[in-house]
Amino acid sequence: MVGIILATHGNFATGIQQSASMIFGEQPNVAAVTLQPNEGPDDVRKKMEEAVASFEDPEQVLILVDLWGGTPFNQANGLIAGHEDTWAIVAGLNLPMLIDAYASRMMMDTAHELAVQISGSAKEGVKIYPESLEPKEEKKVAATSDGQPRGALPEGTVVGDGKIKYVLARIDSRLLHGQVATAWTKTTGPNRIIVVSDGVAHDDLRKSMIREAAPPGVKANVVPISKMIQVAKDTRFGNTKALLLFETPQDALAAIKGGVDIKELNIGSMAHSVGKVAVSKVLSLDEKDIEPGWSGKQVFKIKNNSNDTVRYTLNWKNVVNTFTEKNNLDYTLTRNNQKIGFSKAPYIESPLIENEVIAPNSENIYVINYEFKETNQDQN
Repeated sequence: MVGIILATHGNFATGIQQSASMIFGEQPNVAAVTLQPNEGPDDVRKKMEEAVASFEDPEQVLILVDLWGGTPFNQANGLIAGHEDTWAIVAGLNLPMLIDAYASRMMMDTAHELAVQISGSAKEGVKIYPESLEPKEEKKVAATSDGQPRGALPEGTVVGDGKIKYVLARIDSRLLHGQVATAWTKTTGPNRIIVVSDGVAHDDLRKSMIREAAPPGVKANVVPISKMIQVAKDTRFGNTKALLLFETPQDALAAIKGGVDIKELNIGSMAHSVGKVAVSKVLSLDEKDIEPGWSGKQVFKIKNNSNDTVRYTLNWKNVVNTFTEKNNLDYTLTRNNQKIGFSKAPYIESPLIENEVIAPNSENIYVINYEFKETNQDQN
C-alpha cells in the first residue's frame, strides 16, 4: 500500500487527517507532519524520514503538501532525491484530494498513479455557489454526457437493456454526505445518485441541499418510494448506473418488496435516538430495524507482520440479543474458508473463539454468517 505523508504549515495536516478519518475511517500508512512556529526545516525533514520508515512499503510514498515552494514542499523535494521513480509530491492539499487518495490507493499500487489521479479531484473540489459565478470554461468542461435520457422519450422505449444498474444501495441516515459524495461515488462509478425517501421528497429544503451536494459529473435526485418502484420498472432508464440511498431499513425493504431489484445493501450510519441500542459509533438499532429472517455476514482480517507466532482470543458482542428475551441468533464461523464454529447465541458478550494461532508474517481471514430467527422458546 502506498504510504501518504501530509505535510503542512501549523496543524493543518493533523486537522485534515482527522476530517478525512470522520468520512473514510482510520487509515493505515498515513502520517501527519507539521511545521510549528518554533521549528525549522531540519525538524520537518526528520519527521518526514520517520514517517517513511514507519510505512509498510517505503518504496511507494506520496507526499501531499499545502503550498508549492513552502518549507514542507522544499523538504519533501530534497527528500525525494533518488526516489523520483517511485515517490511523488502533490501541492495544494485539500479534503477532496485526500479522500480520493484514500479511495484510489485501494486500486492503485504506485504513488505516481495516485498523484495523477488526485490532482483532478483536488481541482474539481473547488466549486462556487451560486453556480452563475463559476467560470464559463469550467462549466463547459463539467458538461459531459452521462448516457441518460434527454428530453421526453415515449413510454415503452427501451434504452440499453432496459434495466437500471444498481452500483450501490446504502442505508444511511445522513443520506448524501462527504463519504458518499467522494469515496463511494469514486469506487462505484454511478452517473446518478437517487435518494429514496417519502419524507425527504416532500421537504424542499433538504431536496435542494442534496442536489447541491452531488459530486461533479453525477446528478442527484430525491424521489418517494412509490416513484422509485415505478422508475425501476421503466425501460427508458436502461443506461442508468444508480447509487441508491435510504434513510431507514424500512424504506429499503418497502422498495425491494415493490420490485426494486437490489441484491445487496450496504449499512452506513444509522443515527442514535431514544430506545435504540448503539451497535457501533455510527450504527444504532431497535426492534423495528431487525425482523425474523434477517441474515448477514461479517468479514474481518487479522494480520501478523512479526516473525513470531501469536496467540489470541476473539470476542464478539451479540447486539441483536439485547432486543429480545429470546436467544434467536444463529451463526457460523469460518477461518480461511474452513468452518470452525456454529452456535446459538445466548450471551451478550463472551469469547467467540479462544486460543487462536497465527503464524509469522501471515494472516487469518474470518467470516461470520448469522441469521436472526423467530422462536417461541429460549435457546440455552
